Amino acid sequence: MKLQNLRVEQLRQFRNPFVLDNLQPGLNLIHGPNESGKSTLVRAIRAAFFERYRSTAVDDLRPWGDSAAAPTVTLEFEHQGETWRLTKSFLQRKRCDLTIGTRSFSEDDAEEKLAELLGYQYPKRGASKAEHWGIPGLLWVEQGTGQDLEQSVEHAGDHLKSALNSLVGEVASSGGDEVIEAVRVQRNQLLTGTGKPRGEYAQLDKDRFEAEQTISELKERIQRYQEQVDRLGKLTKEYERTEAERPWEDAQRQLEETQVRYQQVQQLEQAQAQEKATLEQLQQSRRLLEQNQAYQENLSRQLAARKVDLDKAQADVQRLELQAPANAARLREAKAAYETAEQHVKQARLHEARSRLEQDATRLEQRVQQLADNLTKARDYQKQVEQARQQVRDNRIDAAAVQRLKIAERQLNEETIRSNAIATRFSWNLEPERSVALNGDALQGQGEQQLLEESSVVIPGVGTLGITPGGESLASTRRNLATLQQTVAELQSTLGVDSVLSAENRLSAFEKAGRAQQHAEELLKSVAPAGIDPLVIEQREAQRELESATEQLSATPKPDASIEVLELVAADAAFERAAAALTAAEAQDQKHRSAMMSVQQARDTAQAEWQRLADEEQSPERQQQLKQIADELLGLGRKAKALEESIERRSREILNARPDILKQDIERYQRTIANLRQTHEARGRELRDIKVRLEAWGAEGLEEQLNDQEAELERCYRRYQELHRRARALDLLLTLLTEKRQALTRRLQAPLQKHLDHYLSVLFPQATLEVDEHLRPGTFTRGAELGQVTELSFGAREQMGLISRLAYADLLREAGRPTLIILDDTLVHSDEERLDDMKRILFDAATRHQLLLFTCHPEKWQDLGVPPVDIQARK
Repeated sequence: MKLQNLRVEQLRQFRNPFVLDNLQPGLNLIHGPNESGKSTLVRAIRAAFFERYRSTAVDDLRPWGDSAAAPTVTLEFEHQGETWRLTKSFLQRKRCDLTIGTRSFSEDDAEEKLAELLGYQYPKRGASKAEHWGIPGLLWVEQGTGQDLEQSVEHAGDHLKSALNSLVGEVASSGGDEVIEAVRVQRNQLLTGTGKPRGEYAQLDKDRFEAEQTISELKERIQRYQEQVDRLGKLTKEYERTEAERPWEDAQRQLEETQVRYQQVQQLEQAQAQEKATLEQLQQSRRLLEQNQAYQENLSRQLAARKVDLDKAQADVQRLELQAPANAARLREAKAAYETAEQHVKQARLHEARSRLEQDATRLEQRVQQLADNLTKARDYQKQVEQARQQVRDNRIDAAAVQRLKIAERQLNEETIRSNAIATRFSWNLEPERSVALNGDALQGQGEQQLLEESSVVIPGVGTLGITPGGESLASTRRNLATLQQTVAELQSTLGVDSVLSAENRLSAFEKAGRAQQHAEELLKSVAPAGIDPLVIEQREAQRELESATEQLSATPKPDASIEVLELVAADAAFERAAAALTAAEAQDQKHRSAMMSVQQARDTAQAEWQRLADEEQSPERQQQLKQIADELLGLGRKAKALEESIERRSREILNARPDILKQDIERYQRTIANLRQTHEARGRELRDIKVRLEAWGAEGLEEQLNDQEAELERCYRRYQELHRRARALDLLLTLLTEKRQALTRRLQAPLQKHLDHYLSVLFPQATLEVDEHLRPGTFTRGAELGQVTELSFGAREQMGLISRLAYADLLREAGRPTLIILDDTLVHSDEERLDDMKRILFDAATRHQLLLFTCHPEKWQDLGVPPVDIQARK
């Protein structure tokens, strides 16, 4: 099947007719930006085939806001050497016509013929859906659905199997399917799909397992009964022996003795702690006394240090007093230099101001004179402009109208020449005093006239002659000639001229006056850009500025002749140096004053501190305090030594008593007593429990229950083995039959697998893709990787979906079925390398099928080897 052209009208954005023709039998690349109509064309093709012409569920085909539209699609395609032409209209003008060669079909017959050809079906009611699309639904990929393949294969499954059967013949019989189904039914009565038991077989397995568990539990209980009897005798002997010996009483006596020894050690530790506290207090008091003694002894050293500080401060005061006269002299010299530099700067600035005012006055005088000259020239140029404007007004004429007049007159001349060539010539040569009448006009003598229309000649005394000019274009020439004559007359009247020559002369004068006006305006603009009035105002302002500058120059005093006038730059530099020197001198003087105040304050502070320490050192209270501190330190030393000896003696006694070991013995004896009592009590409780348990078990008849359960297990086991052998036999038989059936199915799948491997080797070398029994791509193997196609990335699934569709197309072509592949913006998720491989695959498939590739990225497909079709250009 080869689509040749597509025409749509009143369909979505294509309100006017749009034709996509000259489609190639192989690959067709159709591109356009978003919203240019690519998906609309794909939808039109789908509607032409899938939608019933009388359907009311196709409102999406209607152009926006046009309720009276009748969307129409016309398709022409070639199949098996015949040309098929389909025209289908929807909504307001419902119609379907199909022409195949010389045969014609319409309405439902035409639609059924198309469905039979392409392998799809129509819905009973409503819009067409994916489950109705069959083979086209598999080969026509809508935008964004390239990776979804399973549903499309399922909807086209019957048609694909039919094509396969036509290739390899009927390889499976219905009789074999009935045997397999019968075996499967019997096998499913005993086993689930995963091979697990069900029904009676599963219940017997459960009963057998429960009986074995019950027997095991009974045997275990009988064994525990016998063990409990032995345990009872042993526990009775141990309980009676412990009751007679009562070992926890000896442990209680040892505990009490150890607690008495531990209390004695605790009393020693308390006494030692009190002595240590007393010793710590004595040591604290001793440290305080030693600190007070050190402070009193340090007073003499402080007095000597203060004397050194006082002498140093006195020397600093004397040194700064000696520097004061030199600092004052430097400050006076800096001030004098600053005042002189300031006078020089004033004189220089005054001289600079007068020079600037003199220059401004000279410049303004020149400016006033220049403006006066420009004003005179401007007035002359203004007169020239006015004269040129008057000439423009006098000779104004429309150049376009003149051009039209020239063209009309040239056409009139050409048409006159043409009319002369084809008109009927009427000539006469009459005798003297003879005349005839041509169309009412009297003719005498000799002459000639061309006739373009029917005329009559009246010959007195003879009659009337009728002349009808011939030629097919004579009437047209006559009408053109009259029209051109009228046009020339109207243009001459409009322009106010009597000929083309006068119009051209007037136009030449008009253009010459325009150039003269432009030249005069440019001259005027050169001297008065803004006009004469602003120039007058500018002259007046310049005159006022000159008068103001003259007044300022007169009011500015001249420099003092007794003071040297320096250059302003040199005077400013000298002034800045003098100011910097003065600032430095003032800073130095201020620094000297601050230093003097600081050293005087330091001297006074040192003098006061030295005097205070000297008075304190000579006081009687200090001498008395030093003697008292020495006596107290001696007494504290004797007490501390006695306490240290007592603490050492008690430490030896505590160490020899080992209080940590005594504490551990107390804990050990307490735990021993508790364990002995708990063990004896637990043994008594266990004796009572065993007696009660043995009495209960003896009344249950465990051995009789064991014999009954073993008999029931034997019966259940025999029935279970019988069903088990049957289930295994049925399962084995079904497996063998299914394997034979699968071998036939693989033979059926071989042609499709061949085409799939052909494309897969280009995209994924050394990879395999298996087809399942429903002809869907299933297991994908690549090296050590094994998985399903649905587990691949989105881009890889889209690529696998496309090569699978191409394989189905190859299969259908071999079976003689029509194929047409439509791809709407597919492979948009492919990287550059994969896209190159897919281009090779598409180019190869295009040698066997027609492919319509719609895209909004033509630059990605420019190396596809086919000329692109631009929808925008076609519009």
